[in-house]
Amino acid sequence: MNNYKFIGAAVALSLAGTAPVYAQSSGHILRGAGIGAAGGAVAGAIIPGLGVGEGALIGGAGGALINALDKKHRYYRDSYGRKYYVDKRGRRHYK
Repeated sequence: MNNYKFIGAAVALSLAGTAPVYAQSSGHILRGAGIGAAGGAVAGAIIPGLGVGEGALIGGAGGALINALDKKHRYYRDSYGRKYYVDKRGRRHYK
């Protein structure tokens, strides 16, 4: 059973590593992995049969995957107060 958890976490991390095109930056992916790892460590401490390290690994992989596949845009404001986001080619798209 433990081998399946580690294999699943490794697959999720590899998918998150190959999908940074959807994310705004690699920092966005790492932030999700950190939040997921913290939540997974807490869950691992509470759930019987699941270790803290295993929970952190699974949570980190899940958080990285979710943030890597997140397609939400980050909006900014220009000097006139109009909202826009920047696509992966560097072009502004106004809302």
